[in-house]
Amino acid sequence: MADKKTLKVIPLGGIQEIGKNITVFEYDGDMIVVDCGIIFPEDEMLGIDVVIPDFSYIVENMEKLRGLVLTHGHEDHIGAVPYLLKEVNVPVFGTAMTLGLLEYKLQEHRLIDSVELNVVETGDSVGLGCFSVEFINSNHSIADSAALAIITPVGTIIHTSDFKIDYTPIAGKTMNLQRIAELGENGVRLLLADSTNVEHDGFTISERVVGESFERIFAKAKGRIIVATFASNVHRVQQIVNAAIKFNKKIIVFGRSMHNVMKKSTELGYLTIPPGTIIDPDDMDDYKPEELVFIATGSQGEPMSALSRMAMDTHRKAEIQKGDLVIISASAIPGNEKPINQLINGLLKRGADVVYESISEIHSSGHACREELKLIHNLVSPEFFMPVHGEFRHLKRHADLAVSMGMKEENIFIMENGKILEINTHGARIRGSVASGYLMVDGLGIGDVGNIVLRDRKHLSQDGLITVVLTLEIATGEILAGPDVTTRGFVYEKESSELISEIKNHIFDRLMEKDLESMGISSIKAYIKKSLRDYLYRKTGRNPMIIPIVMEI
Repeated sequence: MADKKTLKVIPLGGIQEIGKNITVFEYDGDMIVVDCGIIFPEDEMLGIDVVIPDFSYIVENMEKLRGLVLTHGHEDHIGAVPYLLKEVNVPVFGTAMTLGLLEYKLQEHRLIDSVELNVVETGDSVGLGCFSVEFINSNHSIADSAALAIITPVGTIIHTSDFKIDYTPIAGKTMNLQRIAELGENGVRLLLADSTNVEHDGFTISERVVGESFERIFAKAKGRIIVATFASNVHRVQQIVNAAIKFNKKIIVFGRSMHNVMKKSTELGYLTIPPGTIIDPDDMDDYKPEELVFIATGSQGEPMSALSRMAMDTHRKAEIQKGDLVIISASAIPGNEKPINQLINGLLKRGADVVYESISEIHSSGHACREELKLIHNLVSPEFFMPVHGEFRHLKRHADLAVSMGMKEENIFIMENGKILEINTHGARIRGSVASGYLMVDGLGIGDVGNIVLRDRKHLSQDGLITVVLTLEIATGEILAGPDVTTRGFVYEKESSELISEIKNHIFDRLMEKDLESMGISSIKAYIKKSLRDYLYRKTGRNPMIIPIVMEI
């Protein structure tokens, strides 16, 4: 395969994980990037705010970069865009809602005036070097979602991104299956398809079913209704608004992201709210509890979200009261099950009734189940297939589904982030890799917290810290002051004065056995750490971090 005649498809994220979606398409001197999202930190990533892709390969090849194409406005697809745009100057293409949500992020990063944003409609095509990208109307749990048809010199690629097939969507059109079928008839070299719900049989329930559930629940409610959902799910919010209007209730909105998304959605015409429906939180005492509906963030149990703060009685405007009905209208993002369960338990303890997905149809996934995936495979009939957006088990199940529908196993590629899928007129194969992985964002720092820092943070969180301070005379090696010992997260010094005294004596005795004048400061520090570590483990069974500080006079 000659490189200049070969298309390279390089996932830098979103493979064997859910989140951090970003894929590079490269041919000769042209390159485009599809999506650039974040993933939320795992439990052991102590202190980390978000995790973004390692896009060093893109930065190194920025002279080839023709455009950044966004499929929809979820965090795992646009959350890392500002970090990429700080490194490269590239035009961005997406639908109105997608770019509307991105604008808030660019404003926070002070990039709004330096980035070229190009709004496209589904059905439009944009030329980017040797590539032509067509936006195809799709359905998902956010408005203005699009699948992509990428026309390349070696053939057509279809990228479904996140999708479901909803025949009765709340707003907008159904997924444009006709266009997908036309592309399939003309020949598709490669299909990249969402694998999130491949383990679920049948079809994803329509969003409209959720609206019917809201109406049944609202009709029976005796007190305040509090609905927590994803801020970006505008269609869900619209159905909450519709149910509130039907039962003559006023709405109060809690959560900054919810305010922002509802404002942008209303401006763009994706959300319709009659004047007077939404009231200020300060006016809630003017209404009876049964006349109020709260729409809030916090469906994933996020500690600082509106719903969590209400449940902990730390919200400035509202708290959970006995008789409240709380509806958690979302499914758990993998890894969030524990905080959601803790939230539900906390709400129940405060006297609220709680309705959640496992006991009522108050959530519809935005991802296709097996029958919808089969339909896409049938319509597209791709020559090659690359499952995306899922952990390894999801990708493997999706590959098995394709095989069951007649695809040859050798034409299916279960990728890894950073691996290169090469396609040319002769075929396709995985060959080589580029730098990939993740960068951790901690405050204003990007990538400066690595595994060693995380290891130290974990160490501190488990066993605490001991600081040993002493002063030496350089000429003689005599200890002039100390050793003084302070601890954090190890023992409470006032209640463990005997242990602290024993630690001081141990250090002093061990140092007296050494010729400190000839050792040097670094050797003295190393000796203190080793002897004290062994002593503490024998004495307490703990292994705190030890920081010796030796001052010379």
